[in-house]
Amino acid sequence: LLIIADDESIGPTLPDCNVDLLVSCGDLSDTVIMEAAKRCHCQQIVAVKGNHDSSAPFQAPIRDLHLKVFEFRGIKFGGFCGSWKYKPRGNYLFEDSGVEQLLSNFPAVDIFVTHNSPRQVHDREDDVHIGFAAFNQYIERANPRLMLHGHQHQSIETMLGTTRVIGTFGHRLLVVPE
Repeated sequence: LLIIADDESIGPTLPDCNVDLLVSCGDLSDTVIMEAAKRCHCQQIVAVKGNHDSSAPFQAPIRDLHLKVFEFRGIKFGGFCGSWKYKPRGNYLFEDSGVEQLLSNFPAVDIFVTHNSPRQVHDREDDVHIGFAAFNQYIERANPRLMLHGHQHQSIETMLGTTRVIGTFGHRLLVVPE
């Protein structure tokens, strides 16, 4: 996997490589996502929108994972867009109770792709970068192998139970056993 998030200037820093799937964790334009896919010779792209993204749908062939499941080589991916509602208006801003309700019947996946982090895992105590407690609840219930997120502007990794939570700022290459 090539995981990208939150840094519009990643193009020159990307390695010239071959990846099977590009995962965008938000706050990136479709142009940046498509350029990353081209540079890394990737045909399959999954993504979630971040709190700074436009409300327009992703351009093809970018597949929107928000509250959807996509299976790739036997691995189920699912996702959730956006961040904490830190201002009155904007795209992809949620209260924790709304996220909890939306995820209440979301099926278990192997890899959960989000923009925001779980509560008290990689989040910061400010008005913008608070993680969702609803993600913690989903992880406890669904037990995904991996959770991939952006938003926190740091590349960091933590275990939450048996789930490996990986925050990405810029890009990261990751091998996932099938």
